[in-house]
Amino acid sequence: MKTTDTLPRQPKTRTRQLTLIGLMTAVLCILGPLSIPLPVSPVPITLTNLAIFFAVYLLDIKGGTICLLVYLCLGTAGLPVFSSFSGGLGKLAGPTGGYLIGFLFLALIQGFLMKLFPKKNTAAVIGMILGMAVCYLFGTAWLALQLELTFPAALSIGVLPYLAGDGAKIVIAAVAGPKLRTAVHRAAGYLIS
Repeated sequence: MKTTDTLPRQPKTRTRQLTLIGLMTAVLCILGPLSIPLPVSPVPITLTNLAIFFAVYLLDIKGGTICLLVYLCLGTAGLPVFSSFSGGLGKLAGPTGGYLIGFLFLALIQGFLMKLFPKKNTAAVIGMILGMAVCYLFGTAWLALQLELTFPAALSIGVLPYLAGDGAKIVIAAVAGPKLRTAVHRAAGYLIS
């Protein structure tokens, strides 16, 4: 005997959202350890912030922040997911710990502006710029404290060498992020408006 469903099937958005959070956490864990050390700074060049930009594009404020929190927990627990394949509480307490904590504010600020203005890519760009500024602020303050530097001295080794590269990452995310979001959500079966 054949039975028919009278209720329309609802997409399993929670499962899809959790799957995307897991996938973007994996992307963060893969890109985070890849780093280029600079001789003038204890802060290496990484792709972590680019991965965060994409995570927020794909997952929104809540999912992007959860993704980043899982990444930080994995690294704090000792998995080698932070720069230079390092992990552990010592990394958070070390000179680059302020930047790692600042990444939370990056995800929150970018996600907040994207939620406030969902159809405006300029809001995402402004969110990335403001989020990076707050991340730089946390990172520089912590770097100055750890290395016993003045704030301007910490700024000169912890921010200035990275501005051009981070600007390029923002441009890449602003161009590719909306396209990636549409493609991934289409593939995942989300309704795209």
